[in-house]
Amino acid sequence: MKIENLICGRFIERPNRFLVTFEVEQGSGITEMAHLRDPGRLKELLIPNVKLLLRKAISKQERKTNYDVIAVFNCGIWVLLNSGFHSDIAAELIESGNIKELSNYFIERREYTYGKSRIDFLLTNTENKKMLLEVKGCTLVDGKLAKFPDAPTIRGKKHLDELTFSLNDGFKSSVLFLILRDDAIEFTPNMEMDPDFSYALKKAKTKGVNIVAYSFENIYKKDSMEIIPFKRLNLRMDF
Repeated sequence: MKIENLICGRFIERPNRFLVTFEVEQGSGITEMAHLRDPGRLKELLIPNVKLLLRKAISKQERKTNYDVIAVFNCGIWVLLNSGFHSDIAAELIESGNIKELSNYFIERREYTYGKSRIDFLLTNTENKKMLLEVKGCTLVDGKLAKFPDAPTIRGKKHLDELTFSLNDGFKSSVLFLILRDDAIEFTPNMEMDPDFSYALKKAKTKGVNIVAYSFENIYKKDSMEIIPFKRLNLRMDF
């Protein structure tokens, strides 16, 4: 995937979960507001003066900002922050055949309602077997260990419970963690931040839900960033 028409900015502050103030060009003194489509805490990423990649809003209807935050520069690499791209990134990865558990499946529907949750994908294989797939974006890396979530997520646990229960209805189920940077070698649920989610993920895996974590390399050149599948990460659930 390639995201085009990007500009560079400098992070100033985050007034609330969904807004960022940035300087358009370093030293210009011109500031703008941008929409942030990542409700996580992001404390290790959004620090004063850090570089951002932003894009002019495609549609200005019913919005107060002219820009969207796309990525942040951290530890020498770009980290994708915009959750609006997660579904398309996941779709490309599914269609690539790089994930063996999903290699025989194709996308039947996005945003599929199951139980009391809306699951990201309903997949089908050539034998008409169905799989529910939920996608989660991860930006937190501690050392070389990717962790999710970076803030407690009741909704995330509910998704895991629904996926686990769906096995009883004859579905296959999977969770795909998109590690939106390339500097991690392992993935673990963030036990310290959200033990309920962590135990629910471990239970899901034990019951037969596929857990996949895949990292991406984000290459920025001129005014565009290419998001390239990098590698599958080992899972760590030693708790």
